[in-house]
Amino acid sequence: MSQKLINLCEVAMKMAWLLVALLHFVRLLQTLETPMECRPQPTCQECLKSPYCAWCKEKDFLKFGESNERRCDNEKALRKRNCSDVFNRDSVKDTRRDDDLSSDPDNIVQLRPQNLYLKLRVGEPMTFNVEFKRAEGYPIDLYYLMDLSYSMKDDLGNIKNLGQKILDNLLRVTRKVRIGFGSFVDKVSMPYVSTVNAKLINPCPSRLDTCQPAFSFKNVLGLTEDGNEFKRKVSEQKISGNLDSPEGGLDAMIQAAVCQDQIGWGNVTRILVYTSDDTYHMAGDGRLAGIYHPNDGRCHLNAEGVYDKATIYDYPSVGQLSRVLSANNIQLIFAVTEHSIPTYKALSHLIPQSVVGVLEKDSSNVVQLISDAYGNLSSTILLEYQQAPLGLNISFRSQCSKGEYSEWDRTGRCNNVKIGQQVNFAVRLSASTCLSKAETFLIKVQGLREELKVTVETLCDCDCDDREHSATHCNGDGTLHCGMCSCYGNHLGQRCECQRQRDTDTVHEIEAQCRQSNSSQPCSGQGSCECGKCQCRSPYWGEFCQCDDTSCERFDGKMCGDQGACKCGNCQCKAGFSGSACECDTRTDKCNKGSLMCNNHGNCICNRCKCEPGFFRDQCTELSSPCQTYKNCVKCTVLKEGKEGLEANCSEVCGSVRPSRIPDAQQFDCQIEEITFEVEMDKENGAIKIAYADTPGTIDKTRVAVGTAVSAVILIGILIIIVYRVLLEVYDRREYRKFELEQKKVEWKSSQNPLFQGATTITMNPMHVED
Repeated sequence: MSQKLINLCEVAMKMAWLLVALLHFVRLLQTLETPMECRPQPTCQECLKSPYCAWCKEKDFLKFGESNERRCDNEKALRKRNCSDVFNRDSVKDTRRDDDLSSDPDNIVQLRPQNLYLKLRVGEPMTFNVEFKRAEGYPIDLYYLMDLSYSMKDDLGNIKNLGQKILDNLLRVTRKVRIGFGSFVDKVSMPYVSTVNAKLINPCPSRLDTCQPAFSFKNVLGLTEDGNEFKRKVSEQKISGNLDSPEGGLDAMIQAAVCQDQIGWGNVTRILVYTSDDTYHMAGDGRLAGIYHPNDGRCHLNAEGVYDKATIYDYPSVGQLSRVLSANNIQLIFAVTEHSIPTYKALSHLIPQSVVGVLEKDSSNVVQLISDAYGNLSSTILLEYQQAPLGLNISFRSQCSKGEYSEWDRTGRCNNVKIGQQVNFAVRLSASTCLSKAETFLIKVQGLREELKVTVETLCDCDCDDREHSATHCNGDGTLHCGMCSCYGNHLGQRCECQRQRDTDTVHEIEAQCRQSNSSQPCSGQGSCECGKCQCRSPYWGEFCQCDDTSCERFDGKMCGDQGACKCGNCQCKAGFSGSACECDTRTDKCNKGSLMCNNHGNCICNRCKCEPGFFRDQCTELSSPCQTYKNCVKCTVLKEGKEGLEANCSEVCGSVRPSRIPDAQQFDCQIEEITFEVEMDKENGAIKIAYADTPGTIDKTRVAVGTAVSAVILIGILIIIVYRVLLEVYDRREYRKFELEQKKVEWKSSQNPLFQGATTITMNPMHVED
């Protein structure tokens, strides 16, 4: 029995999944069948500029009084309206070059396709695919750019023997590697470098050392495959020195990037390794030395390979450096000491295709650092566009593995891509405006020279091939083009059937017949005046195009609250509803409380009670703040007790309410001064009843609190004194008993002390001799 139940559950689950899939398929079909919305335009050319629009060029397509905008609609709608001659131009993709991906050393192809020609409709996006596969053994050019300031003294000794190791390490991932070497210090000007003659010759901080004169940048060795030549050239180098901590590294990188011929960059993977142990100067720092000309981003190496314009041009900006490196397809590796890492990581975020590695103080790990950094750079594929014209929107989706595409973004990106792994990108183009001519832009992988050239032409012109001068369809008084008449001279109308009677004021007289009033626009601005009659644009109608059946007020997001029909901008409501948007229900059943309407404290509007101030709930059955509302009434009543004219005196604040006194003292929720009161509503007729009374005698809480506090303090003081006296008495008694015990232990003898001798001197007063 349990197995049958399990089987039934499995069948039910399969049926549920099948139903979900079927609903999704139906929704997809509905989406495909629903034509995209077209915004009608009055001419064929304007119609083609409107997305998803087509133009009916059939001569007799329009009925009398219809405007030319009726010719502009989506193609399906036009054919449904029996247009037999529809002019439409669809976006076209023409692949001009599409070589297969290849790792052949003689014909390496990593990006496919290579050339596209696209014809786009404005506002209609086109999507095409781009494939990329990093070729195995792709050649590498590596230029080693080293800081030769004095603090890099130990590093230079190690670099002299690392050229061949770098080559051997990179040859594990490629067939061909070339290596070059350049060095930099700083601008030879105060305050960066000492200009004292002795320091210009030998800028070392110690006289015991010998340094080469300072310089901004020097191309020591162009790119070569000879590791021994690298070692020889680097061995000839000496350390130099400068005054401040920041170096001229940005100057050096700009020159290394733009001096293509001197460095010898090839059409391969280009890597610039930058090593330093400190920060860098940037744009604006040159003003300290009176250098104010902005860096021009050009090559200024002399015959010795030295940047000799360093004291003329300021340091480059980070943005300028980023653009130059990107334009020359150079990937950057920052090999810097640990204390400079935060600075260079911030710089790396602003420079595409750059990574940062920690360099040991003596550069002993530079080979492994370069190998790891190159692996990180080569495993990141970043697809981007360059030189795109204004009005063209470009976005990318990435498929980095066999899974789904990513979301649309401004660039395509894949990480951790292995050599030989293919990745795919979807590129979407959309023109927001018509281009004056065919424009070309590039799509390329950052850091590589291979590129996809895309030429875009926008389809904005109508070439209907039916131009006919003095056409019969236009009564011989106009040119027929795309099914529409362009009338000559004084002729007007859909078929040039109207003619102005006079050369002056005729247009104004004709337009006056299309104005609803002297101050209004012709045809209310919603149509064209033809022969004194309005030809309205859809959905407007009426003698002066003053009616629109889609412009009525909405309620709850629905036209006329879905309880009426829109006629000429006004809602005609169904029975039982009223209001400008049929939002008002004319019934009163929700306002009734028994036989009372809104409990006699409100008005029934649209079947809802609009309560008087101070009342709420659906039928105004609750008081919002009775104490505050009626306190003045009770106060007035108490003050006027026993006086004549009470009703006249208090009617202004009490209205129809008559408070009544309760003889005995009571305590109610509401209170004013010495009076307490309560407010109740009669459930039968909704009348307000107020009962008030004197408040019961109260105790002065302040005096009670103060008296209690003082009494407690006094009581506690007395208790402390009593306890102290008791303890003192106990202590005294205990000491006295100890004294008595000690007295009993002492034995006193009554015999005379033998040591005591009596007085032996007798003294007599001479004045009392006789005595």
